[in-house]
Amino acid sequence: MTKNISSELLKNKEFKFFVGARMCLTIALQIQAVIVGWEIFKITKDPLSLGLIGLAEAIPAISIALYAGHIADVSSKRNIIKWSIITMLFCSFGLLIATSDEMHFSFPDHIILTTMYVLIFLSGLARGFYAPTGFSFLSQLVDRSLLTKASTWNSSAWQIAAIIGPALGGLLYATIGITNTFLFVLAFTIISLIAILRIKSKPIIPQNANETIAERLMEGVKFVFKNKVILNALSLDLFSVLFGGAVALLPVFADEILNVGAEGLGLLRAAPSLGASLTMVWISMQKHPKRPGILLLYCVAGFGLSIIGFGLSTNLYLSLFMLFLSGAFDSVSVVIRGNILQLQTPDHMRGRVSAVNTIFIGSSNEIGAFESGVAAKFLNTVPSVIFGGSMTLLIVAYTSLKAKALKKFKY
Repeated sequence: MTKNISSELLKNKEFKFFVGARMCLTIALQIQAVIVGWEIFKITKDPLSLGLIGLAEAIPAISIALYAGHIADVSSKRNIIKWSIITMLFCSFGLLIATSDEMHFSFPDHIILTTMYVLIFLSGLARGFYAPTGFSFLSQLVDRSLLTKASTWNSSAWQIAAIIGPALGGLLYATIGITNTFLFVLAFTIISLIAILRIKSKPIIPQNANETIAERLMEGVKFVFKNKVILNALSLDLFSVLFGGAVALLPVFADEILNVGAEGLGLLRAAPSLGASLTMVWISMQKHPKRPGILLLYCVAGFGLSIIGFGLSTNLYLSLFMLFLSGAFDSVSVVIRGNILQLQTPDHMRGRVSAVNTIFIGSSNEIGAFESGVAAKFLNTVPSVIFGGSMTLLIVAYTSLKAKALKKFKY
């Protein structure tokens, strides 16, 4: 049965274009994240400045999420994705200019930093539209019987790209400089755009014409809060990611604790994704777990422990291993949460439910980065990471006592 499903997906050209587009865009964004984080920390030497990167992305994503989900449900999803990628391409080109030698010679650091944060803000706005639209578009590319496997493959492709991107970004930055590295960012983004353009527009799913926009926006929120399984899964991931945002502080670890430079930073950022992608490949070959909710709790606890281990490490190889484990544990929760959302959400409101997911999870990565930056500012870097991992364990303990629906859930 698994072989038949896999062969059906491999025959689906539009699904392959979609996954390829996401991979290329993810590689571009991951390269950009490495070099922008390193450049900003090089200028400021302040961990709070790294947290502000997350805040600059989170504010637009949260602000626009519900409306973006509504637009995804009532408009051409392909066109939304297309214009989102074009906006990200524009922002990457702007960052190329902002970080060039000419800008550093002509303007003071605070002007350059402000410009970078503004462009990150605009990119976050585009990603606020891209995330719920991409989630809901997948269900229009494959049959429902293939949706769970397609969702796992889609997540696996993201994780593979998230390995390649950071490692490549650190290597390119160290060898050819930030300006030439941004050319790779632009190239991968353009390839992503071309792949999306190879997919035909799909019919817009009919909506209730009597509903107002406000009612449509709130419908997704109400659905999530009434569905205890979805709410429990999203809440667990929200708070674990919020407090487990050690990745935002990797430039500090690379520069001041492990002393491994930009190349080491690329390896550190790639390690969680390597763990995640290998785990997802293994998951794709297994049967569905009998009690996915309980497995989710165990894996989030493992994530918290690995973050604590990373915070305590002063050895590069041990740090890489702990980050590898954090990605492995996190990938299981990503797959389980993704499958819950895909299977439990009605077709006509996928965009809006995905928008709520973006508020809970997508933006929590960026807000978690801000939390980590603030905590590092006041607690210092290592204590802030240990604090985050410990809070994750407390959240798992609380959820295990309260989330009865999640623990009983079966596919």
